[in-house]
Amino acid sequence: MSAPASIDADLLVHSAQVCTVPPSAAVDPEPSAIRPAGPQRGSQLGDLGIIADGAVAIRDGRIVALGTAGDLRARVSAAAEINAAGKVVTPGLVDPHTHLPWVGDRADEFEMRVAGASYMEIMAAGGGIMSTVRAVRDASTDELVEANLPRLDRLMAHGTTTLEMKTGYGLTTADELKQLEAIHRLDQTHPMDVAATFLGAHAVPAEYQGRTDAYVDLVVEEMLPAAAQWSQRKQRPLFCDVFCEAGVFDVDQSRRILVQARELGFQLKIHADEFEGLGGTALACELGAVSADHLVTTPEEDIAALGRCQTVAVSLPGTPFGLGHTGRAYTPARSIMAAGGALALATDLNPGTCWCESMQFVIALATRYLHLTPAQALAAATLNAACAIGRGDSAGTLAAGRPADLLILNIPDYRHLGYRFGTNLVETVIKAGQVVVGPG
Repeated sequence: MSAPASIDADLLVHSAQVCTVPPSAAVDPEPSAIRPAGPQRGSQLGDLGIIADGAVAIRDGRIVALGTAGDLRARVSAAAEINAAGKVVTPGLVDPHTHLPWVGDRADEFEMRVAGASYMEIMAAGGGIMSTVRAVRDASTDELVEANLPRLDRLMAHGTTTLEMKTGYGLTTADELKQLEAIHRLDQTHPMDVAATFLGAHAVPAEYQGRTDAYVDLVVEEMLPAAAQWSQRKQRPLFCDVFCEAGVFDVDQSRRILVQARELGFQLKIHADEFEGLGGTALACELGAVSADHLVTTPEEDIAALGRCQTVAVSLPGTPFGLGHTGRAYTPARSIMAAGGALALATDLNPGTCWCESMQFVIALATRYLHLTPAQALAAATLNAACAIGRGDSAGTLAAGRPADLLILNIPDYRHLGYRFGTNLVETVIKAGQVVVGPG
């Protein structure tokens, strides 16, 4: 018998508990076909594909082999090695819902909230989304880029290697395009991989108060075509998102925006059921949205629909935590899993309700308030989160041929994720095969 072929590599990470988080090929709940490999659904959530004493070989920015440390150390000729003995290797974390980029802060608003001010009182004092809108409208593209590069550094230092960024703090055509341009430049400047989302329907701007339909006209007739033209010029695909919520955009208005976006070539996302279950999740399933996000007050029939469709349910537990909500203010994750749905986690990083740059903390919240196991939370923050931004083929899992985005965590067992919080467990971040964050 011939000896196994040798492998040339740039880097070999070895002697760690390696969590590969494999995609699943699940049987469709409707007896029709087998789904292609995709997010882990329902009771399958939490398959980590652990190699107890594992190794990962990397060449030219991609994984070329995974296996046991003994096997790969014998077969791999690597230019450099990292002995991760006693530590854990996972895919890079993926954050599929942020509201980067913005400028300024709303610390005064936070102080008012914790002192007991209501949402309407904060709005009357000039707070809320429009506070950030005013700051972004006054900022240049250069200022947006400069303000948000350090946030990307902190996100990456805490283990995020791929994320989504949204517009939605401009609410005019020119200012939404300015945010798109800032997103594009941040993606080009920083090692982080960025998925871009147009969210012109984030709120009804002050100049359109009482005239929501007129603002929807602006989004549909002017903003979306302008964003589509920008996408074509930059050769950059876009998602379109809408805040379907009481007092913002109702289901009919959301449908109008999303249908037009789909016709223009956007993939779809939706903010739904954060405060009231209006039917936004069912709309997402109907229109084939890639994700439906928040999902706190989702009706039972809409939860059932998630089990029958491909839309990923994205939970944002940092937001109710940031608002000081308790009890049933969190996504009914166990119900979504019981229905066979695909569940992901995200930060909802934003200046008003959830300035959180750590997916590790989101995992800790998910284990406590969504009642996920550490394995389920890790899969929801990697593979499933990648699928929620259409990156399931390039992020969130460790497999031969995939980009080499991985973390070395200074913990003895993956279950310390979720168990420990308030500290950064990441020792090393490897992005596209390069060490971008190292020990110390």
